[in-house]
Amino acid sequence: MAEKKTVVVGLSGGVDSSVAALLLKEQGYHVIGLFMLNWEENDENGACTAEEDYADVRRVSSLLDIPYYTVNFAKEYQERVFSYFLAEYKAGRTPNPDVLCNREIKFGPFKEEAARLGADYIATGHYCGISHENGVHRLLKAKDINKDQTYFLNQLSQKQLDNVLFPLQDMEKPQVREIATRYGLATAQKKDSTGICFIGERNFRQFLRTYLPAQPGEIRTLDNKVVGEHIGLMYYTIGQRRGLDLGGVKGESGRWFVLRKDLEKNILYVSHGDESPLMSRACRVSAMNWIPSEPEQKTFSCFAKFRYRQGEQRVTVHNKGEGNLLIEFESPQRAVTEGQYAVLYDETQCLGGGVIEEAIF
Repeated sequence: MAEKKTVVVGLSGGVDSSVAALLLKEQGYHVIGLFMLNWEENDENGACTAEEDYADVRRVSSLLDIPYYTVNFAKEYQERVFSYFLAEYKAGRTPNPDVLCNREIKFGPFKEEAARLGADYIATGHYCGISHENGVHRLLKAKDINKDQTYFLNQLSQKQLDNVLFPLQDMEKPQVREIATRYGLATAQKKDSTGICFIGERNFRQFLRTYLPAQPGEIRTLDNKVVGEHIGLMYYTIGQRRGLDLGGVKGESGRWFVLRKDLEKNILYVSHGDESPLMSRACRVSAMNWIPSEPEQKTFSCFAKFRYRQGEQRVTVHNKGEGNLLIEFESPQRAVTEGQYAVLYDETQCLGGGVIEEAIF
């Protein structure tokens, strides 16, 4: 009888990773759970969410009868993810720490730790698919398109995708919860985690203020009329409608929204009603990571997403070399934001992604 293959599962204390571990055990793997501690501060209520999550990891591992370990990557998280996160906000951009977190932690030090534990494979509870053929690793869309998380994995290299399993690739979320309930997993009804990767749900403005001093300044319209005061440019994103604390305009319908930021003069520019100034026709992208490899064509058509909660958009990609792209949109796109990721797709797979440097109007 062949020896069981060992798979180390990243257990987060959530329902998705719990069911991933369960499915792998049922498939005959020797499963080991590994919990990552990446953030060591309590939240604003004084609670350590990591402690609660680890308690759920213990309960699930005990029920599944699998060994589990914990590993502390707080130093790596600070150096590789959080410092970038703060630097981007300071520069007036809007970063996506979840993308970096996957590249720099979950498929970096985590994979190395799994190898030390004797892993043949690693697995996570991500909703995405993967294929391994002739040494080429392709990142595939999940069956549950509403939950598909390939967007967050757009920066992974071929080496990082090697020997990776995604047990939930053919499942939909209600199915996952139903399995967790049927097997009596402690995480069955636990709500999905939101907020910053590993830091969790926070009062974002309060949290950011701890690390970056806020500099209040003027809010102006494009014709330079002062309409209010902002609490610090870093707290606002392009296209934002809520939290501007500006009154209505007499006789006009529609809401105020953020148009752009002037870092030099510390001015937040807003507009009202007509959102056409937010609509761009193209964007420039840097640090493009191709999955599985750079295409031969320098110009080609495909689909793209410019934020996670967005449908795929038809685009034409012009590869300028050295990781730089010009992406032209078939239809104008609203609030394409510097610091976020443009992620490319064909019908079945994620082709990779890069950082949005500039929206072109």
